[in-house]
Amino acid sequence: MTSQDPRPPSPWSLLLALFTGATFIEALFWGQTTAFTPLYLPHLGVPPVEVARWTGVSVALSSVIGIPFIPLWGALADRYARRPIIIRSFVAHLLAAIVMVLARNIWMFVLGRALMSFAFGNTGLMMTALSDRAPRHRIGLVLSVMNSAAPVGAFLGPLLGGRVVDRWGFPTLLELDGALLILVIVTLTFGYRDAFQGTDRGSILRMAVNSVRLIWESPPLRTLFPALFLLFTGWMTALVYIPLAVTSLYRGPAPGTAVGVVLGLSGFAALLFSPSLGYLADRVGYWRVLFWAVAAEILLWPIPALAPTIVSFGITWTLLSGCTASVFTLSFAVLSRSVPSDVRGRVMSFAFLPINVGSIVGPAFGSIITKSSVFAVFPGAAVITAFGLGALVIAGRKASALPE
Repeated sequence: MTSQDPRPPSPWSLLLALFTGATFIEALFWGQTTAFTPLYLPHLGVPPVEVARWTGVSVALSSVIGIPFIPLWGALADRYARRPIIIRSFVAHLLAAIVMVLARNIWMFVLGRALMSFAFGNTGLMMTALSDRAPRHRIGLVLSVMNSAAPVGAFLGPLLGGRVVDRWGFPTLLELDGALLILVIVTLTFGYRDAFQGTDRGSILRMAVNSVRLIWESPPLRTLFPALFLLFTGWMTALVYIPLAVTSLYRGPAPGTAVGVVLGLSGFAALLFSPSLGYLADRVGYWRVLFWAVAAEILLWPIPALAPTIVSFGITWTLLSGCTASVFTLSFAVLSRSVPSDVRGRVMSFAFLPINVGSIVGPAFGSIITKSSVFAVFPGAAVITAFGLGALVIAGRKASALPE
């Protein structure tokens, strides 16, 4: 690994374009895997009555393995260079796609999904690079643009992939995703110049441990991370069960397309809401707009459970997704501004930790409450999000002394 490119660094606008595109492809892959796994599980020998349980269990199990490595990625980035650690994540996704294509049973498939967790920590490093280079008065908008690609990709991916799944099957879609991931790896390897040079020459293990200590010893971060964990746990509790909710309302011949349309329309709401609220947050305050978005989210969560048709469900889920996407993107702007610049790389490597842990707890919780009805996840998500808002209020008070 090289720590510095001798040529001048690429402009921040180019980094924004490259990182936004890479984030979109990553989310596209993640969204398609989440959307179509429940439809594919019967092909792996899972009985229909066990699909809901295995949907939650497969997501939870596949998220556990990569979490302990998150401090290591941030330490390696600070010690050597950010770009190789960012590229590492897309190599992990590529290997995951290959294993899932080759899987012939549920355990091999879960192993493939588990490899995706070795990509954890990449978004934080991309946000750190952008935060270091973008004009300070544009950071909220810049991070919102980049991070809006995640929910848009996660929702638009199923829309683009639904027809492929119905016609050629899920493995074919994974093969197409693999080709896109190869393109991302090549583009990030040769597409930009990074002037960042690692300065910490201490032990990698010590740096990783210190990364955790940095969070624990900061009162704003110590309260902000649990708040984000609750917010994202509520989101993940419902999100992974959307395909089952759709197929319980839709009885037609193309379930993959139906799932894709519902999730795809949600992506357009995310594309509209996230940058708009990021622009607003730059002017009226990040914490304030985040509070408003979470409060609206709580009010909207129970509504999809009351939808009698696939159309009404799609409309309510689209509105809710715009709100959850805004919370998702604003949380990173708040987190970035709560971290000193000299340790931002290591701390921001943990930016996705709340959603990574939420991806374990939420689906596991959902696998229990869906025994009564798959629609029980929506009021359950509202309750968890309400606790998250309470924790967020406490975190906001802790951070009140920090500059906006």
